[in-house]
Amino acid sequence: MPLDLFFAFIVTTLFISATPGPNMLLMLSHGARYGWRATLATMAGALSGLALLIGLSALGLATILAASAELFLVLKLVGAAYLVYLGWQCWRAGIELKLPAAMGETALARYRTGLAVALSNPKAILFAGAFLPQFINAQLPQGPQWAMLLATFFVIESSWQLAYAVGGVGLARWLSAPRRVRFFNRGCGLAFWAVGGMLALAKR
Repeated sequence: MPLDLFFAFIVTTLFISATPGPNMLLMLSHGARYGWRATLATMAGALSGLALLIGLSALGLATILAASAELFLVLKLVGAAYLVYLGWQCWRAGIELKLPAAMGETALARYRTGLAVALSNPKAILFAGAFLPQFINAQLPQGPQWAMLLATFFVIESSWQLAYAVGGVGLARWLSAPRRVRFFNRGCGLAFWAVGGMLALAKR
């Protein structure tokens, strides 16, 4: 792969991954609630979900989603509903920093939440199908190029997720008063609702 093309991929991925979205919002929220080490389980779930989405894209689901408005609508509404549910859980937490046990009290629960959030966005399948192939040189062997792109993508994505989780830890120090915790929970709830709403209204 030409170095200039690879550099363009790195720069583009750095900006795309850094953009606050459901995954990064979840890392910030869990980092503040459970600490960055505990949030590694959340990260593992989110990265597993992304790997699955990229795999489905490679198997042709991106083409199917692009062609089927009904399937895309169903998947995005299911994903949006889950994000709204997360927002409701944050909102109703009130002055409690911890969320319900099913959403974070154990490593498995955090993993499942990260996985579910990553899988909640069908646009990620279309993104993988449309974005990654642009950086593949058809005149060169495909396998090494895909391996390089995917390894780079996951290094960048996991680095940003960790950065958001660590940022959440710093935010936790500010959450020393109940009214601040309530403000944080409601802010997270509104953010998840906003992201869920944008997903529900998103077009292919």
